[in-house]
Amino acid sequence: MSELPRSSSRRAARLAGLPLGIAGRAAGTLGRRAFGQNQGNLTAELADQAAEQVFAVLGELKGGAMKVGQALSVFEAGMPDKYAEPFREALTKLQAEAPPLPAAEVEKVLDAQLGLRWRERFAEFDGQAAAAASIGQVHRGVWSDGREVAVKVQYPGADEALRSDLRQLRRLAPMLRPLNPGTDIKGVIDELYDSAVSELDYRLEADTQRAFSAAYADDPLIRVPAVLASSPKVLVTEWADGRALSKVAADGSQEERNRAAELLSEFQFSSPTRVRMMHGDPHPGNFLLNDDGRMVVLDFGAAIPLPDGFPDVLTSMMRLALEDKGDELVTLMTRAGYVNRGGMDAADAMSFLGPFIEPMRVSEFHFDRAWMQGILNVYGDFSGKEFRTARSFTLPREYVLIHRVLSASVGMLCQLQATAPYRAIVERWMPEIFADES
Repeated sequence: MSELPRSSSRRAARLAGLPLGIAGRAAGTLGRRAFGQNQGNLTAELADQAAEQVFAVLGELKGGAMKVGQALSVFEAGMPDKYAEPFREALTKLQAEAPPLPAAEVEKVLDAQLGLRWRERFAEFDGQAAAAASIGQVHRGVWSDGREVAVKVQYPGADEALRSDLRQLRRLAPMLRPLNPGTDIKGVIDELYDSAVSELDYRLEADTQRAFSAAYADDPLIRVPAVLASSPKVLVTEWADGRALSKVAADGSQEERNRAAELLSEFQFSSPTRVRMMHGDPHPGNFLLNDDGRMVVLDFGAAIPLPDGFPDVLTSMMRLALEDKGDELVTLMTRAGYVNRGGMDAADAMSFLGPFIEPMRVSEFHFDRAWMQGILNVYGDFSGKEFRTARSFTLPREYVLIHRVLSASVGMLCQLQATAPYRAIVERWMPEIFADES
């Protein structure tokens, strides 16, 4: 493979095959149902086949297609059990796996980005990828000063492929909804498209990672590897060992899962104060649990600038919901642009936001799939009052990224099925949320 397929027509044809293939299998399912086969078995078969097709196409194409798969994968904890299992394995693979770029192609990128004498900066360099992701892959090496390093190399053509994928996926969004009925897939794609340009320049990512690394230097809980060198399409950082949260969730002990959940929450709520930014790409492949007990945070291509810290509007909404002040909550949400023209009453507002502040009501909260499923069922029931509530709710553009990060983080906590002192962590970094409690 010399480079990613870049033309819109070639990539669109592959992506178009996703909904068409799923639709074709659905038609076959309906036919077999007409001849009396069990509906539950057929639905499970369809979900299993669709999951495999999703991974095969999105993983091979990388670019925006794979980034969408990564974004969706953190929400699998909220999918109904009868659908979740076949998607779980296929979507989780998207967080860390993809067909690698050959060594000869990697060297061409390094020659162009670091200069023809780049090898002199390394004591060792492994041409085989240690990990592959959406728009780049990671190689292991040893820097000239003896430090082990991670070298992230962007795929040739990734810039054009990313834009092409996301333009096409915008058109296909309604047909991709079966991956998770409770997720605003079009909104996720639009958001990814808007942030694509900054993610493609590794120099911007390097600047962001330097800020996080400095803020968490010598921190006993969080480690962000230091940046050693960068160019538009190559990034060299310190190497970091650890188990990805997807592995911890799959086979970690309860103690390890609880520890991972506590550290993840600590990082997400401390960074707006400590760095004036939030990590913008929360999926389990970007967080490692190290043997020393710390959380290692990777991949800073997407970050949310928060020059004034966590927005006052959001902390005020959380405070009012926590205090069950529904009328005041509606007033604030309306003023901030969260309410559509149809309006929203106090009960609607509390119903919509209540589940997200529930972990703050107790000293320790247990996050699990059943709880997440209950939340998403509220927004996936197209016949009930909750759906009317959901339709009256909108996200102001300036807060979309923050909501996605917080929601995805909760999704990871549920994947971990962990118990964490969530309230104490939030209170430590955002005491204003609890200021008026009696």
